[in-house]
Amino acid sequence: MGRLDGKVALITGAGAGIGRACMQRFAEEGAQVFGVSRTQKKLDEICAELGPVAACKAADLSNEDEAAAAVAAAIAQFGKLDIVVNCAGVGYSWAEVSPHSMDAALTTPPAKWREVIGINLDSMFYVCRAALPHMLAAKAGAIVNVSSILGITGNNDGHAYCAAKGAINAFTKSLCAAYAKDGIRANVLCPGFIETEMIAVTAPVFAEQRLADRIVPMGRRGRPVEMANACLFLASDEASYFNGSIVVADGGVTSRAVPPLD
Repeated sequence: MGRLDGKVALITGAGAGIGRACMQRFAEEGAQVFGVSRTQKKLDEICAELGPVAACKAADLSNEDEAAAAVAAAIAQFGKLDIVVNCAGVGYSWAEVSPHSMDAALTTPPAKWREVIGINLDSMFYVCRAALPHMLAAKAGAIVNVSSILGITGNNDGHAYCAAKGAINAFTKSLCAAYAKDGIRANVLCPGFIETEMIAVTAPVFAEQRLADRIVPMGRRGRPVEMANACLFLASDEASYFNGSIVVADGGVTSRAVPPLD
């Protein structure tokens, strides 16, 4: 018996990183999985790996119509929708904003701000908005929104990213407040520094082991499968009393205010 036997899960950001790991782990636990990402090639690869329990659709989820079409495609493919895992996200290169200044509020171009907010936050809203009527009709559903520890702590740079992730936390708690009575659970996972393609591209300094040694009490970055396991728990019936929760998985980063100075 798998922990998700008979369930259908829509997973965004499914082509890489945490989303891809969720596709793999959810399928291993018995779910039928529908992956959404911007890149068709990566989706085709993961669907080929998983076989008939998986299907996919390329979409720009920051576009409301494309997000709604992705949800509709998942239901058309598998007949229902039990779980939504929102992993789609983007950061930005520090050098792209300013090679010298950490004052992101002054140096972030408005177009880049809108892009980061659109992909990280708006996409989540559009997917949830499209999925909720189906969950309400079924009087059941589990939503897992992947945020970040930077949505809790803030940062001296990356203000658009931090703002989006902080808004995700508040939005998810609001989903719980509004729809818990209808059998819907909505929870947040806040990862720390994880070994993903995004962190290597957008903030390469955080991908360096020497930084993990200094600021992560466990002395290493997290692995995508570890985050997928947390998402799996939150999506499963094992988490039946988790609702509106913000679950932090960061190797202890947020447990101390000041990292070692040596």
